[in-house]
Amino acid sequence: MSEANMDRLSLKTSKLAAIGLGYVGPPLAAEVDKKRSVVGFGINTNHIKTLRASHDSTLDVENDELSSAEGLSFTKKLEDIAEHTVFIVTVPTTIDAHKRPDLTPLLRASETIGKVLKPGDLVIHESTAYPGATEEGCGPVPERISGLRFNEDFFAGYSPERINPEDKQHCLSTITKVTSGSTPDIADIADTPCGSIIVAGTDKASSIRVAEAAKVIENAQRDLNIALVNELAVIFNKMGIDTEAVLQAAGTKWNFQPFRPGLVGGHCISVDPYYLTYKAEATGYHHPQIILAGRRLNDGMGPYVAGQLVKCPLNKRSHVQGARVLVMGLAFKKNCSDLRNTRVVDVISELKDFGVDVDDSWVDSTEAQSEYGATPIEQPMDGTYDGVVVAVAHQEFVDMGASGMRQLCRGGHVHYDLKYVPPAGQSDLRL
Repeated sequence: MSEANMDRLSLKTSKLAAIGLGYVGPPLAAEVDKKRSVVGFGINTNHIKTLRASHDSTLDVENDELSSAEGLSFTKKLEDIAEHTVFIVTVPTTIDAHKRPDLTPLLRASETIGKVLKPGDLVIHESTAYPGATEEGCGPVPERISGLRFNEDFFAGYSPERINPEDKQHCLSTITKVTSGSTPDIADIADTPCGSIIVAGTDKASSIRVAEAAKVIENAQRDLNIALVNELAVIFNKMGIDTEAVLQAAGTKWNFQPFRPGLVGGHCISVDPYYLTYKAEATGYHHPQIILAGRRLNDGMGPYVAGQLVKCPLNKRSHVQGARVLVMGLAFKKNCSDLRNTRVVDVISELKDFGVDVDDSWVDSTEAQSEYGATPIEQPMDGTYDGVVVAVAHQEFVDMGASGMRQLCRGGHVHYDLKYVPPAGQSDLRL
């Protein structure tokens, strides 16, 4: 790499743009702003307006943090990033209806960057993808549009995001950040801006493919661990044994991992394993059995929960026609507004014949209706429901307790707790 390009990409002189303003872009931009100016680039006009008004609709950045940012700006105009030299891509990576990786947002971001790419520029990807996606999948796109040559005229880095939505303890700056580059020199350069904002430090991987693989297995491992306890919950339910009591007893051993059963959704854990298995099959390793078995089991928990609820009232009365069920929580995790790939909708889908209502003040009602056809009610009425399912452990539900939830129900109702919110013995069913 030439000395001119090295200087162009130095921390002091380079101009930085974050491409993508979803759940990752704003927290990253706000953190970078503490050290240097940064432009956030997105395509959602309304979202940009709210960010300019110092409000992050995802709730991952505090309003006062945005309002106090001196070098942070947001735009959807390409000309506003035309002179920038470092582009950090933070767009989502999803799967399609057939569980195959959908790189459309990533490729479109690469096309956008290609239109403003200049000799010596650096593109750092943060989006989760399979090994090889950054160099083999994204690299040719800006090449084609700009006419520049990858690893000769422009370069790439990969530093996977590890943001945990609504987690104020494990946030961007306090989680060790993996970095990498398409050449050894670029690896050092890509590590510099990350190291300047990450209190926990960085870990420089030997290659981009290693960094991509490290990210994708983090969530595959967690998915498999949850699948194990989900299967144990199904087994123990058949045995009439309380799963939480078993896990607490087993947890007294120092090396027992504290996973709990539940609905596995979100933007990472329920998606990333499919990126790994897709690449495995593409390279000739057909049918990755363990990873896909975990995915199948976790994807089946919604119908299982609905089936358990329906069986319970059937044992109490001759029919369930006319029953009404309240599902408490729609987000994919507690105290979080994130609806991406929430598996609570699987429970709702199975129970749709029972007049299902949803209670979740964290999520955006318009988004919930648009994405899943479920609009959270403003206030459940007492004495209305024949069954209640605690699907998400929002603090407001914890504060209600079992007695508060039961007040919403009619006599002979069923209280099904998926998240161990009230103590054992206060629910009719627990996962």
